[in-house]
This record gives sequence, C-alpha cells and structure tokens, in this order.
Amino acid sequence: MEGKLKGKVSLVTGGSSGIGRASALAFAREGAKVIIGDVRVAGGQETATMIMEARGEAMFIKTDVSKAGEVEAMVHKAIEVYGRLDCAFNNAGIGGKLFTPIADYSEEDWDRLIAINLKGVWLCMRYEIRQMLKQGGGTIVNTSSGAGLVGSRFAGAAYSASKHGVLGLTKTAALEYARNGIRVNAVCPNAIQTPMGDDLFRDDPQREAQIANSLPIGRWGKPAEVAEAVVWLCSDGASFVTGHAMAVDGGYVAQ
Repeated sequence: MEGKLKGKVSLVTGGSSGIGRASALAFAREGAKVIIGDVRVAGGQETATMIMEARGEAMFIKTDVSKAGEVEAMVHKAIEVYGRLDCAFNNAGIGGKLFTPIADYSEEDWDRLIAINLKGVWLCMRYEIRQMLKQGGGTIVNTSSGAGLVGSRFAGAAYSASKHGVLGLTKTAALEYARNGIRVNAVCPNAIQTPMGDDLFRDDPQREAQIANSLPIGRWGKPAEVAEAVVWLCSDGASFVTGHAMAVDGGYVAQ
C-alpha cells in the first residue's frame, strides 16, 4: 500500500529530537522526502541518517529559525534540491522558565523565547507560503501547545503567550491562503515524553507522576502519537481541514 505522502517533499524544523524527529520519521515512512532544519547539528544529522538507513530520502540543514536569512536559505536549499515544498511542519521551539510570574520574567528570557517560538514560526511560514503560492498549494502544520489553548502558570507567561500567538498566526494564515490551495493547521501537544520534558523532571519524578495522573488518559504521551496527527493533517485525508488547532493532549483541555 502506498504511503499517505508518497512523492511529497516535506520540511520539519526542530527535527533533531522529540516530536520533530518522530514526525520526520513518520513523513519518511509515508513516502515523503524529508528536509530537517535545526540548530543542533548532531541530532539533526542523526535523524537524517535514521531515515536514509530505512531507505528513505532525507537532508539536514543547520538552521536557526529566529534568523530570517537562515530560514530563507533553508527553504531555498530545499527547492534547489527537490524542486518544490509540499508539507511543512514548523515545530522548532524552546521551553519557558517554569512557574515564573509575568512580573519576574526578564526581558532577555522573554525576547529569546518569543524569537524562537513565535517569530520563528512566522519566518518559516513566510518563506514556505511564498514557495507554495508559486507551485499552486501545500500544507503547513505549526506546533502550538496545550498552553496555547489555556493559560499555564506551570509553563510560564512567555511560553504560553508564544503558543497562543502561534494559533493566531495559524488561523490567520488559513483564512488568507485557503483559496490558494494552502491549508494551515496546528497541533497542541501536552505532557509528551521528549528530551526537553525529561530535562525538566529529571530531579522531580514525583511531579512527573502528578502530571500523568492529572490527565484523563492517565499517562504521558509519546512523540510518535503527535507525529501521527501531523502526518494526517498534511495528508489528503485532511483535505477539508484548515485553521484547526488539534489538541493531542490526553484529554487535558477537555477538563
């Protein structure tokens, strides 16, 4: 049986680990050629190698998504090599300062997080959409968060603001380009077992267990479970879906 994305060209930012790596592998499994963008060279190259060892086609491009020139160069290289861009998963992001109230947030920490999590998504969309307009369509999925759907004292003000902003970008772009054959959606993960999450809870396994117990589904999610949602949103199976914020959160925001 042919894959859902056979013959497509896909781009994944933040593909060196976690949700990004799982999604890159899922794109390749479904028949897509995969471009991986990340600032982490070793992890990004490792993801590309994993795809090629499974007889897929992949390429890594070192990219800081907060810098316009690097994002433009990444998209340009993808077009130079593969000729088009069908699917883009704008996933690169960083975590906020946990439990830090707005009044205590430093301007430096705020600016860095917004630059990567929000400006980075906008920059990627800007260059991806320009190419998709030229070729007559495409699909984009952005990574928001459960903290983009509800407020979060845990994640902190800057993180929550950035992820709410991603949803605003997603919905606006969906409206602006729906008649151009470009669908734009978002996934909103929560409590996913990623290296970033592991770093947060390495010294506090009790809190990790508390979070799992707070979810209706009773456990943490896996990166591959988010990847399946991303693949579906990029596939023809979601051809009538645009402007949607899909919660992949074990029921967190349903409470």
